[in-house]
Amino acid sequence: MDPTYLAIDLGAASGRAILGAFDGVRLKLNEIHRFQNGGISIGDDLYWDILRLWEEIKRGICLAHENAGSSLRSVGMDTWGVDFGLLAGDDTLIGNPYHYRDKRTDDILEKAFSLVPQEEIYQHTGIQFMQINSLYQLLSMVLMNTPALSISETFLNIPDLFNFFLTGRKANEFTISTTTQCYNPRENQWDFDLLAVFGIPTNIFGEIIQPGIVLGALRESVAREVGSSRLSVIASAGHDTACAVAAVPTASPDYLYISSGTWSVMGAELGHPLINAASMEANMTNEGGVENTYRFLTNIMGLWLVQECRRQWNREGTDYSYTELTEMAADAPAFGPLIVTGQSRFLAPVNMPKTIQSFCQETRQTVPVEKGAIIRCVLESLALEYRWVAEQIDRLIGKHFPVIHIIGGGSKNKLLNQFTANSTGRTVITGPAEATAVGNILVQAIAMGDISSLTEGRGIVKKSFDVDIYEPEDTSVWDQAYQRYLALKML
Repeated sequence: MDPTYLAIDLGAASGRAILGAFDGVRLKLNEIHRFQNGGISIGDDLYWDILRLWEEIKRGICLAHENAGSSLRSVGMDTWGVDFGLLAGDDTLIGNPYHYRDKRTDDILEKAFSLVPQEEIYQHTGIQFMQINSLYQLLSMVLMNTPALSISETFLNIPDLFNFFLTGRKANEFTISTTTQCYNPRENQWDFDLLAVFGIPTNIFGEIIQPGIVLGALRESVAREVGSSRLSVIASAGHDTACAVAAVPTASPDYLYISSGTWSVMGAELGHPLINAASMEANMTNEGGVENTYRFLTNIMGLWLVQECRRQWNREGTDYSYTELTEMAADAPAFGPLIVTGQSRFLAPVNMPKTIQSFCQETRQTVPVEKGAIIRCVLESLALEYRWVAEQIDRLIGKHFPVIHIIGGGSKNKLLNQFTANSTGRTVITGPAEATAVGNILVQAIAMGDISSLTEGRGIVKKSFDVDIYEPEDTSVWDQAYQRYLALKML
C-alpha cells in the first residue's frame, strides 16, 4: 500500500485533518475531518478552546486510522504562530492559552520600547513589530504580575503543546519558535538577554529542534483512545506558513509567495536572515523555514477583513457564502474607496463593515454602502498592499522577482488573484490551495525517508496539483490607484 501521512492543520478559523498518500510519483490528498476554530470570550479576555481542539485532533487520528489502516506512517502538527501554553512543574497546562487578538497587548509596544529601544529589539530578533507577538504577550503578563507566569516551568507554542499531548516530549520546533520574537536568528537560540531585560523567566524556554525530527510514538494512552497503533509523531514545520512555503511548486528561486488566508503572508525564501535598518523600517520579518531557510516576509491583514464582514452580515441575518461575496465585489464599480489594511483598527473591530466605512469617511473618500462595494474596496486595497510589499522586498534584497506564487485557501479567490497580477505587474501562479497540509506531509515524508529532500518534494507537488496562471491586465489604471493608495498610507 502507498505510504500515507496525516497532517493536522489548525488555522485561526478552522482546523483540518488531511491524509496524504504518496504513490512514488504523485501525492493525493483526502480531507477526513474539518472543524471550526476561533476565540472564546470569558469576561473581557479572549482564549483558545484548547481542550476542544485536542478532542478534534484525536478524532482526526481515529478517522485516519479507519481510512488508511496500516499504511498510515506518521502524523504532524502545524498551527498559526505566536500563541502558546504554559506548563507547571508537574506538566499540567496552566489555564487556557490566550488568543493573540486579546486586548491585553493593546499599547504594549510603547511599554516594550521604553525598556529596550525598538532598534535593539529588531537587531536581536529580526522580527516585525506586532503587538500579538509572543514576546509582548509575555511582557504583558510580567507587567500585570500574572500568577500563571510565576508558576510556569515550560513554554510551548501551540503545535509544540499538542505534540507534547501526543507524545509526552517537550520541545520547541524551530519554525514556530522564530515567530515569537524571543528567538535570536544570529545566534540560533533563544535570546535570553532580551528576555531577561523584560523580566520574562528564561528557564521556561527549552530545546529547539529542526522540522523533520521524529518526536516519538503516540503515548500509549492516546493510542488506546484513538484505536491506533503507536503512530510516529513528526515535528513537522510547526508554523503553518512554513509548511505552506515548503509546498510552493517551483524549482526556481526567483519568486515571491503569498500564503493567503486569514492573514496574507508575503515574502521571499532566503538562505539566511536579512536584518538591517532598512528591513526594520519596512517592518520585515525573518522566520524560520524548512531545511535551514529563512522566510523574509511581512504579515498583511488578509482575508480576515472579508471574513469579519461576512460574520457581521451573518449576525444581521444574511448568510452569504464567500463565493457570493466575491461575485458581488466583481459586479461593484472599480476603483472606489481604498483602505490601509495594516491599521490596528482592523485587527479586532466590533463591526468590520462600519470600521471600513469610518476609515473612508475620515479620509474623505466615498463611503461604500453596498456590500459588494465594501468587499471590492477590501480586495483592491489588498492587491495594492501586495504591490507595496513586493516593491519593498525587491529593494531590500536587491533583485526583481517576476513571479508571485499564491498558495493556501485564499488562492481560490480568482478575483483577488487577477487584481494582484494587475496591481503588481507580475505573473501570478496559484495553488495548491491546501499548501499548508501538503508542506506538512512533505516534511513527514522526508523524516520517514520516503522522499529525499524539499527539492524533490516540490517537484512532486508540481506533478500532483493543478495551478492557474494570471497575467497582468489594465496596469495603467492600477498605477493610478496605487498613487492614491500611497497617499493614504502617508496619512
